[in-house]
Parts: sequence; C-alpha cells; structure tokens
Amino acid sequence: MSDETRRRSHTGRVVACLVAGCALVVLLALLSLAIGSKNLSIGEVWSGLLAGDGSRESIIVWQLRMPRTVLAMLAGTALAVSGVLMQALTRNPLAEPGLLGVNAGAAFAVVIAISVFGAARSGDYLWAAFAGAGLASVFVYLISVRRTRASDHARLVLAGVALTATLGACTRIITLFDATAFDSYRFWVIGSVADRGIDVVMSVLPFIAAGLIVALLLGPSLNALALGDDQAVALGVPVAALRILVIATITLLCGATTAAAGPIAFVGLVVPHVLRLVVGVDQRAILGLSALVGPSLLLAADVIGRVVSQPSELEVGVVTAFIGAPVLIALLLRRRPA
Repeated sequence: MSDETRRRSHTGRVVACLVAGCALVVLLALLSLAIGSKNLSIGEVWSGLLAGDGSRESIIVWQLRMPRTVLAMLAGTALAVSGVLMQALTRNPLAEPGLLGVNAGAAFAVVIAISVFGAARSGDYLWAAFAGAGLASVFVYLISVRRTRASDHARLVLAGVALTATLGACTRIITLFDATAFDSYRFWVIGSVADRGIDVVMSVLPFIAAGLIVALLLGPSLNALALGDDQAVALGVPVAALRILVIATITLLCGATTAAAGPIAFVGLVVPHVLRLVVGVDQRAILGLSALVGPSLLLAADVIGRVVSQPSELEVGVVTAFIGAPVLIALLLRRRPA
C-alpha cells in the first residue's frame, strides 16, 4: 500500500469516526434529557427545550437534567483528553490521570474541607478539591525533576504512585476518626454527575475549556515526543517545557472534573486504547476524537445507571467501572507481543 493510499485510508477513518461520534453524542444527550424518574418522549424533550413558559417538560429538561447532561459531557471530554495526555507523557499505555496523584490530592483536600472547615455541599468544597489536585500534580513533578531540570517519565510515575498512596492513607485516617467527614466523603468519592447545579458546571467550565484548547494545540509536539526525547529535541521540541505544559493541562482537566464530579475511573484509560485501534497513533486525531468518545462513554454510563435500577439509580462512577474493566481486559488480551 502506497503512502498516499495509507494517508487517504487514515483520513477516511478519522472523518467516519468524527461523524459517528457527533451523531452518538447528540443521541445520548437526548436520551440523558429524556430518561429519569419521570421518562419523557423525544417529542416532550424537544418541547421542553424550546418552551420557556415554566411548563413541566421545561422544568424537567432545563432545571433538573440539563446541568447533569452538560457536566457529563464536560467530564467525559476532560477525562478522555487527559488520559491521552497522560499516556503520551509517560509513554505508558496503561497510564491514567489518577497516576499523577490528581484524584488523591483532590480527595484529601475534600476531606480537609469537610472535616476542618465544615463543607457540606459539592459547591462548598469545589475549589478545595481543585486546589488539592493542582498542588499534588505540581509536587509530583517537582520531586521527579532531575538536577538537570529535565523530568524522567519513569520517576514521574513512581512519584505519582508514592504520593497517591500517602495521601490515600491520610484520607482514610481522617475519615476513620471523623464520622461527619466520612458520611459526606463517601458519596463524593464514588463519582457522580447527579445533583450538581448549573453553578458547579459554570465553575469548572473555564478550566476545562482552557485545558482542551491547550491539549489540542499540543498534538504535533506529542507526536514528536513519542519518537523519544532525543528525536523530539532534534525536531525542535522543548521537551522539558512540553512536559510542564502537559502536566499543567492534565491538572486543569482532571482536577476540575474530579472537583465537580468526584473521581471517575476508566474513562481516561479506555478511550485512548479504543481510538488507537481505530485511527492509529497520531496524537492529533486521538486528541480530537477523544473529545467525542469521552462524553459518549460517560453519557452512556449515566443513562445506564438510571435505567438498570429504576426508580433509584447507580452513580456513573460505578457504571464506568463495570464498563471499563471488561473492555480493558479485552484490549489487553487482544494485544500481541512485539
């Protein structure tokens, strides 16, 4: 197969995935607005979207389900893109955003906010969680930097694992002796997009939007980084600065999402794997398509959680674990040794 034919085939796959991804996001968003304790037909959803007269459908769609749907889309996009960045940064296909200590830092900050400052609602400890995620990521990077001020990705991973274990132990100690902190924390730590108002969505939107813009601009540099540090430097890529920028972007994306919805696993791990099987290893295509596949996965998980246990529901973090674990096992079994 010639290079030109190969490029056309790759472009065709990317375009097909883009069209299918857009259609799937729209369909799942409509289902997210339609399904709940009171199911609506698609016609009623459309009527509620267009109505501004305070009708029953309008209240259900705009006030109860729209913030949840938008947050699921934002969280899915942010987690998927941050997973792509993490795997590119560490050159480890099994890496995921929590590896940098983001989830552990956010969880520890939430527990401190609840136990020390009496935070009781998600909006109350949103900024504490975001600050904890950011500080954890910065700390991990600082302790992984060599004397030459260049970061080694292996040391970065080890530093993240060590900090995650330490903060996890501290979090468990606090919740063990503080029943109030434990009661509030145990609902947040499952991972959920339910009962989050539009104020929570608007609080994290600027951070996620900024992170997504930077991430998409990093695609060409990540392709160079995949060739190795020496090759990347030869191509004019400032490797040390690129790593700092990638870590900052991961913190923006995953930190904001974790603060708003709690730690949600497997989205940042599975989505890049699936996309690499379809479109190859071009980071530009993977980053762009992950912004569609991520929200599709999280919307689907949220809808499934509402359907399988009506009239109650399963949190989205539980459903993604049930979906993600078998998919990951299948992907690992499918891989062939080099």
